[in-house]
Amino acid sequence: QVQLVESGGGLVQAGGSLRLSCAGSGRTFSVYTMGWFRQTPGKEREFVAAISSGGGSIYYADSVKGRFTISRDNAKNTMYLQMNSLKPEDTAVYYCAADRALGVTTFRVSGIDFWGKGTLVTVSS
Repeated sequence: QVQLVESGGGLVQAGGSLRLSCAGSGRTFSVYTMGWFRQTPGKEREFVAAISSGGGSIYYADSVKGRFTISRDNAKNTMYLQMNSLKPEDTAVYYCAADRALGVTTFRVSGIDFWGKGTLVTVSS
């Protein structure tokens, strides 16, 4: 069992930056592929980025490639999402996710084992 808690969301102007964190509980954090999804009202939850258990493989959605950076520190049981050059369309609730079986390119909503409760990111124009 892994419990995930996101933090770092907030209000930022377009072009600004935010850093999200996802703190995981349990001694098995390092065996999970981790990632971020986001969701806006009335839309499906969409994939943002994923990172392999050891951090050696990373995958991004095209919409955030070049602007967002995912990373993890297994010694601290924490994953991060550095978001730069934010756009109003990045406004969403961002969710942290963990799964033991999925790889970074197959990290999808239907396969996720554990979810955080989300943190709201609002980008004003």
